[in-house]
Amino acid sequence: MNINYLVIEGNIGSGKTTLASMLADDFQAKSVLEGFGENPFLPKFYENKDKYAFPLEMSFLADRYNQLNHHIRDFELFSSLVISDYFFMKSLIFAQITLPDAEYQLYQRFFNIIYEKLPKPDLYVYLHQDVPNLLKNIKKRGRSYEQKMEPSYLEKIKEAYFRFFNQQNDFPILLIDTNKIDFVANKSHYKLLKDLIFKSEYKLGINRVLVD
Repeated sequence: MNINYLVIEGNIGSGKTTLASMLADDFQAKSVLEGFGENPFLPKFYENKDKYAFPLEMSFLADRYNQLNHHIRDFELFSSLVISDYFFMKSLIFAQITLPDAEYQLYQRFFNIIYEKLPKPDLYVYLHQDVPNLLKNIKKRGRSYEQKMEPSYLEKIKEAYFRFFNQQNDFPILLIDTNKIDFVANKSHYKLLKDLIFKSEYKLGINRVLVD
């Protein structure tokens, strides 16, 4: 595929940032990585979701827009390929889970104003892993505020992403089941993912791949 703007996403702990960084290094591409670790509301959210969900989602909305608007708009000055570990729609996907209805409706109004101004990816890749594997990865990377994460929360995130996929037909979506591979430790697994992304053609909407 002729890809200038590639998005790598997945549930929490799926390895999306790692793969996006590896591909960016490999292709000497411009990487756009989400700076979630700098968000002061994130640790507070995991302690008290009801109190901090709205300020968390609003801060992510502003940060994601500012970052994407700056880097994607100007990417031709630096590189012919941009690889990001998130898509702006992520804001709405997570808000559906974390916010009560009234706050979500208000949030969606802000989101809709911004969304149409941002470019859409040439290919959107979603790395799927089952919740038990996600929890193992989360424990392994050791972020203190994530260690009490509930499996049901990860399951809700997965369901929200798949609802989004079923409603989306603006760009190709490549769903890759990575439960049985380790693209960090195994170079052949990494090459397999790279070839799937860059050496295949995909139709608009959902394209599913099971990797054994």
